[in-house]
Amino acid sequence: MNINRKIVIALFALLLIVSSCVTTRYERPDDVKSTELYRDNASEDTTSMADVAWDKLFSDPQLRSLIERGLAQNLNLKQAVERINASQAYLKQSKMAFLPTLQLDITSTDAKQSQRAVNAPPGLLQLTTHTNRLQLGTSWEADIWGKLRSAKRGALAGMLQSDASKRAIQTQLIADIANAYYNLLAFDKQLKITQETIEIRKQQVLTLTALQESGKVTSAEVLQSEANQYAAEVMVPDLQNKIWQAENLMNYLLGQGPGKIERGELDTQVIFADLRLGVSSQLLKNRPDVQAAEYSFISAFENTNVAKTYFYPSLTLTANGGFASFKIQEIFSKSLFYNIIGGLVQPIFNRGQNKARLRAAKAEQQVAFYNFQDVILKSGMEVSNALFSYQNATERELIRNKQIESLTTAVDNTRELLSNRSETNYTDVLSSEQNLIAAQMNGINDKLDQLQSVVNLYRALGGGWK
Repeated sequence: MNINRKIVIALFALLLIVSSCVTTRYERPDDVKSTELYRDNASEDTTSMADVAWDKLFSDPQLRSLIERGLAQNLNLKQAVERINASQAYLKQSKMAFLPTLQLDITSTDAKQSQRAVNAPPGLLQLTTHTNRLQLGTSWEADIWGKLRSAKRGALAGMLQSDASKRAIQTQLIADIANAYYNLLAFDKQLKITQETIEIRKQQVLTLTALQESGKVTSAEVLQSEANQYAAEVMVPDLQNKIWQAENLMNYLLGQGPGKIERGELDTQVIFADLRLGVSSQLLKNRPDVQAAEYSFISAFENTNVAKTYFYPSLTLTANGGFASFKIQEIFSKSLFYNIIGGLVQPIFNRGQNKARLRAAKAEQQVAFYNFQDVILKSGMEVSNALFSYQNATERELIRNKQIESLTTAVDNTRELLSNRSETNYTDVLSSEQNLIAAQMNGINDKLDQLQSVVNLYRALGGGWK
C-alpha cells in the first residue's frame, strides 16, 4: 500500500514538473522599448501632467460641463462598457471550466420490434417494451498541462484589455470634446473680427464717397472700397457654416441630437502651464491604449500555451448513474445503475490540426507583440509632437502680437494720410488692412494651437481616466 502511494505521489510530482514545461507564465519581454521615447527630453522628474484630473486641467466651467455630459452619454463609451460586460462573462465561463459538468436526463421510451426481424417462434419474446430512465451524468477534465489555467489567464487579459480600451476611448473623448470646443471658440472669434471689419469698411465706403464728392479720391477708389467690403462680407457665410458643423460635431460627441452649444469666449481661456512629461517608461502604466496592447499580447501568449497542450494526453473522468425500470411505479425499486470511466487520450494523428493551431497561435502572438511595440513608439511620437507644437505656437504668438501691433499702427496712419490726401492712396490702406486681418486670424490660430496642443499632450501622456 505504501509502495502504491509512493508511486502515485511520484507520478503526480512528475506530472507537475512536465506540465510546468508545457505552459509558461507571462513576463514582459526584455526587448520592449520603454525608455528614451521623447525627443530632446532627458528629464528625470517622474511627475507627469497625466496624473492631473481632467476637471483640474480645464478652467472653463462650460467646457467641464460638456465633458461630463459626454462621459455620461457618448455612445462609443457605452459600447465599450458593454464590451467589458461581455469579457467579464467570458472570464467567468473560463473559471467555471475547472468544475465538472452535471446533466439530468429523464426519458421514457416505447419500442416495438418487427416479428419478421426476430429469429424466434411467435410469442416467445416480448416485441413491445416501455422503459423509464432517471439518471445523472457528470464529466471532469483534469487540468494536467495547464490548458484551463492558461485559458483563464487569457480570458482575464481579454477583460483587462476591454477595460483599458474603454479608458482609452474616455481619454480620446475628453480630448475630442475639448478640441472641438476650442475650435468653436476660434470660429466665433474669427466671425467677430470679420463682422467688426465689415462695419469698418462700410464706414470707409461712406468716407471715400464723401471724399470723391470733394474731388480728393477717384470713383475707382470708391468702387475698390465697396469690393473690399464685400470681400469681408463673403467670409461670413463660410464661418457660419464652420460654426454650424462644429456644433453638430460637438453634439455627436455628446451623444445627443443637433442644437446650439452654450460656450464661453476664446480670450477667456486659461492655458494649463504645468506641462511636466515625467519619464517615458510611465507611458506603459499611464496610457490605456498601451495597456490594452500589452493585454492583447498576453492573451495571444496564453493562446499559444493552450495550443501547446493539445499535443499531450488529456485525462477525463466520466460518471453516470440513476434508475431504470420497465414500470414507472418500480423506478426506485432495485433499478439502480451506474458506471464510472476514467480515460486518458493521447493524440497521435490529427490531420495536422494541432501543428497548424500552434503555428497560428505563435504567429498571432508575434503580431500582438509587434502591435504592442508599435503603440509604445507611437505614444512617444505623439508626446514629442504635442510638446513641440505647443512650444512652436507659444513662440509664434509672441511674434504675432508684435506684428499685429505694428500693423494696427500702420493701418491707422494710412487711413489718416488718406483722409488728408497726402502721399498715399486707397490701395495702401487696403493692403495694410488686409495684412492686419490676416495677422489677427493667424493670431487666433496661434491661441487655438496652444490650447489644443496642451489637450493633445495631456491625452498623449495618458491623462483623463484617473
